[in-house]
Amino acid sequence: MQSTISISQHWGYPRFALEQRTNQGIILGLYYYPSGTELAEQFGGGWRYALMLDKNSDELFHFQESQIQSPSPEELFCQITAEIDFYQQQISILQQQLAAMTGGSTNR
Repeated sequence: MQSTISISQHWGYPRFALEQRTNQGIILGLYYYPSGTELAEQFGGGWRYALMLDKNSDELFHFQESQIQSPSPEELFCQITAEIDFYQQQISILQQQLAAMTGGSTNR
């Protein structure tokens, strides 16, 4: 089941989505500072995003929407392909360990 998020009609729609990859990291959260509020006056109004540099990081960084850039399709393709290769290697290692435990082959 996919979650639904409601956004006030007078707010602009966010440019980035949760879990989207950007040049600054992966988006984990977003929040909005409406114009005329103290937070908007202090930090700038509009959408702000919480990003993690990578999945192994324990730090969150906060950016205004104008500070975030999307990777090019080629960069995104390379990132995703590298991640797939990494996980395929991990699966292969786990299959070898399982085969060693069970005394048989688990390769498919």
